[in-house]
Amino acid sequence: MAGLRSLLDDIADGVDSVFLFSPSTSLYESTVEDEDRTVVVVSPENDVDADAYVVLPVEFADPTERVRFGIEGAVDQELIEETDTVLCALKSFDDDVDTVMRVRASEFSRSGVYDLFVNSRAEPGVVRNVLEVAVELGKKGQKGKPVGALFVVGDAGKVMNKSRPLSYNPFEKSHVHVGDPIVNVMLKEFSRLDGAFVISDSGKIVSAYRYLEPSAEGVDIPKGLGARHMAAGAVTRDTNAIAIVLSESDGLVRAFKGGELILELDPEAY
Repeated sequence: MAGLRSLLDDIADGVDSVFLFSPSTSLYESTVEDEDRTVVVVSPENDVDADAYVVLPVEFADPTERVRFGIEGAVDQELIEETDTVLCALKSFDDDVDTVMRVRASEFSRSGVYDLFVNSRAEPGVVRNVLEVAVELGKKGQKGKPVGALFVVGDAGKVMNKSRPLSYNPFEKSHVHVGDPIVNVMLKEFSRLDGAFVISDSGKIVSAYRYLEPSAEGVDIPKGLGARHMAAGAVTRDTNAIAIVLSESDGLVRAFKGGELILELDPEAY
């Protein structure tokens, strides 16, 4: 046991702050009492009344992605510096803390995932569900073939006013929401046809087959990206929506907000 304690002491030595992911009150209080370093709590609710707190709107199954989100949020709130070394304690396999990670905040390149979930008009769970549909499409395609897709999420009324139908709207009189397994299958099936999906703040599928009409003048997107990405940038500049795009050409999923590209990920690595 002495060797194990020595190892844990070495891991904790020299860290600038401690991150507790969804801790119990007793763990938080004992850690704050023992530590003279910043203790940051990352959880869905601030049940422990922590002074330094990052909301976790989605319980990322991958512990690394959970840590990434917490660090991006803490840096964004200026709770820590990008140069800090952080000790993270979290639950990976059970209901109790069972995993400890020592990371440098700078090791995580900013992905934009914190801004996408926390600072968007749409509910975080809706953003997650749409992102998961895009990622699944990126991995499997439609009937084994690569497809492209565009999902515009939030501020649906304004988005509808800045677009026009390309065909009939299969969701016109429905009240279905993204996240339902059957609805997700429908979204994947309709993705092979032209046009954008429009989804409300609460996740209701408002429309499919929409042609986005905002002016693309002044929208700056990386070279090599086409009309679908330009439309995503333009509509998010002119509304409070976000846009999630699956590229048919390179298979990457990208998210736009405020007219800018804020997230790019490879579905195979997600």
